Amino acid sequence: MRSVIHSQMTLGEIDISKIKLDPKSRDDIPQLLSGLQHIYTNPELRTAVFSILEDIMPKSVMAGKDCVANKFKGRPGMEQWCILVLGTLRLSLNTDYDRIHELANQHHTLRQMLGHGIIDDEKQYNLQTIKDNLQLFTPEILDRINQEVVHEGHRLLKKSDVDINCRCDSFVVKTDVHFPTDINLLFDSMRKTIEKCAELCEKNNLSDWRQSNYNIKKLKQQYRYIQKLNHSTSKDENKQEQQKEKIKKAHQSYIDQAKVFLERAKATRELLSQQLVVILVLFSKLDNYIKHAERQIDQIITRVINETPIPHNEKVFSIFEEHTEWISKGKAGVPVELGLRVCIIEDSNRFILHHHVMEKETDDKVAVSMVKETKERFPGLNLCSFDKGFHSPQNQIDLKSELATVVLPKKGKLSISDKERESSEEFVAARQKHSGVESAINALGVHGLDMCPDHGIDGFKRYVALAVLGRNIMRLGSVLKKIEERKRGCYNKSKPEKLAA
Repeated sequence: MRSVIHSQMTLGEIDISKIKLDPKSRDDIPQLLSGLQHIYTNPELRTAVFSILEDIMPKSVMAGKDCVANKFKGRPGMEQWCILVLGTLRLSLNTDYDRIHELANQHHTLRQMLGHGIIDDEKQYNLQTIKDNLQLFTPEILDRINQEVVHEGHRLLKKSDVDINCRCDSFVVKTDVHFPTDINLLFDSMRKTIEKCAELCEKNNLSDWRQSNYNIKKLKQQYRYIQKLNHSTSKDENKQEQQKEKIKKAHQSYIDQAKVFLERAKATRELLSQQLVVILVLFSKLDNYIKHAERQIDQIITRVINETPIPHNEKVFSIFEEHTEWISKGKAGVPVELGLRVCIIEDSNRFILHHHVMEKETDDKVAVSMVKETKERFPGLNLCSFDKGFHSPQNQIDLKSELATVVLPKKGKLSISDKERESSEEFVAARQKHSGVESAINALGVHGLDMCPDHGIDGFKRYVALAVLGRNIMRLGSVLKKIEERKRGCYNKSKPEKLAA
């Protein structure tokens, strides 16, 4: 049984609209709670957001099929409003579940925002409950809520949705992986293969793989030996040739040992497939790790034994986060980043209108689609600025049909017509303001998007969407704070901002 928020207040509970937040606090929590409080107290916005939150429902397994659980049946689950509050808090603070667990149970103002009063102080959240419920979000649901938040921000700032100027850029969100080499990827694959075999045998009362820890240790000794050989810095040609032969022999020994364990793992799998009790999830994971190990063995033979380079598109950079890409953007001091690119479009009011996780895509491939998708959400998009990485001749043509003004610098030598276009007053003004998008990228990095700790591509997309929503709610809180300062007469008069009275 699920509800967005409990309709009946309990004894000692304070209405969310009556919660007092410190207006002088510069911490992230009051700013976020201010935005969330506005969502709750604004009737139209609350209705829109709550109707979206009703779609957050867990899946249940019935008759072997996945289906959405009935929100009117079963024991009470965490309210969707609480899921939204804790989810945005996790990203806004750039913290882990353990701290969110502590704050949800001990932070007085946060508990009031969650709908708990003095009498209800015994209500405690379990760590696993928080983890499970925060994973019920989908990028689509978060994107719909984000649109409502942005529209409300425009209304508070008295900005029209008819004429929107934006800037677009991309950045890398890292995945939680170690630096990949072919030997450590093989070790990871074999370690997990042996562990899953041991786990399956134990659950099916088989005596195989009793020495699984010892087997992993033997494989690790071979792996460490190769690492030491690769650290040689001798410049003598004869010694280099001898070292090269040693490295080949060590790799061959490492591969042979891995093949022995792989054959045993396949034999165990064949034996278990004949058993009546088989855990399908563990079985599929075992198959996946075996596939990774076989690929890494082939690539080590190709690269080290046969001395043939491996094409980049055939490489995998993590067996756990398979969506990880090797990205080199040419930044000073950052030769390579392991993760995925994320493209964002930010408007002149510092709200992020849309984002896109780029899987095996470059900037020039997403420029047109980003504008089209943003216009579906905000039809008033009129101008958008890009950097040179988004340029292609076709993009220049396609974007002109979508936007009234396209600010897309051309790569290479400029023609006379290009010079005239890029020296126009509107183009120059937009280019001067384009660097402001770096502030939004930095803010997203500070508030969670420096590295994604969630697993899988679905977890990655959910994490990014939640970070964007959390950032926009914090921006909403910042706007509300400026409005209050204006009412009290303590706003900065040297930098006035057009705000609703």
